[in-house]
Amino acid sequence: MPAAQHKAIDAIQRAHQIAFAPFIFQTVISLRKLEILDLIFEHESEGGITLKSLSEKSEVDLYGLGVLLELAETMEIVLKNEEGKFQLSKIGYFLNFNESIIANLNFANDVCYKGLYHLPESVSKGTPEGLKELGNYQSIYQGLSTLPHNARNSWFRFDHFYSDEIFDEALEKVYRNCPKDLFDVGANTGRFALKVLQKYPETNLSLIDLPGQLDAAKKNLEQHGLFDKVNFIEIDWLGENPKLTKNADAIWMSQFLDCFSETEIISILKVCSNHLNSEGQLFIVETLTDRQRFPSAKMALEATSLYFTALANGNSKMYSSEVLKNLVEKSGLEVVEDLSLGDFHTMFVCQLKK
Repeated sequence: MPAAQHKAIDAIQRAHQIAFAPFIFQTVISLRKLEILDLIFEHESEGGITLKSLSEKSEVDLYGLGVLLELAETMEIVLKNEEGKFQLSKIGYFLNFNESIIANLNFANDVCYKGLYHLPESVSKGTPEGLKELGNYQSIYQGLSTLPHNARNSWFRFDHFYSDEIFDEALEKVYRNCPKDLFDVGANTGRFALKVLQKYPETNLSLIDLPGQLDAAKKNLEQHGLFDKVNFIEIDWLGENPKLTKNADAIWMSQFLDCFSETEIISILKVCSNHLNSEGQLFIVETLTDRQRFPSAKMALEATSLYFTALANGNSKMYSSEVLKNLVEKSGLEVVEDLSLGDFHTMFVCQLKK
């Protein structure tokens, strides 16, 4: 038997927790939405707060609040002392105040929760069967600008949290060779473009994405008075014979290729390599499953792959470094540098094969 096997009693305990995981998850969501975790934390200095006081202050029915806190206590999200007062455990504190966990919680609840019910059909058909829970789209990227309000906000909060922190560090690598013409492929809402133009205003920058995303980027750049400094190129990478209109010294792709299947990635990289100047560089930034320091980060990426399966497109995932490097090689490029960025990201600096 594998060394990682649990004792039977521990395995049963874990299995029960998995069976009731949706109940635990929605308990946390409810306690956050009702601001109960906030209220408990506010009374930390008083040694906690009783159920009755929580009900009175929150105006939440005693019964409903009680059943939520019973399960929360069992799962060690809250603690109850001998005086019957509730306090946040460390787990509860992080669930309520840690930015990465909040981004993950809201993404899971507002974007993925209902759609994951359709995971078996999605796996069988290779199509995002859960996407219909959000709207009538072929892929989630076509509908980002018109998603329901909560889903859209949570999607972008999740996306931005896992991208923005490495922009400054990444730009130092991108501008070592002082590129004049830069393509931002998968420009999204233009947040990377803002960083570029604020630090390197002489750059001839082109944003390349679907029309809906470019509209959001245009509004963002216009608010900062930078609209006229950018070229906007509409492209559907999954359409027939996608093309770019000019060449670049540098091409930037951040958390973009994980949105496509392996075959599609090779096709995209081939198109981009045909529009890369002879000494130009293509920068791929991804969160790779085999490059994470903590097991929780690896688990989060593997869970995110199921979002791609059930909701985003039905055929992409979070990739490992070995798989992604192999796809780069097959596209006619080579990885000349393999760099670590921030806590989660890897940057592949790619050039045309000599």
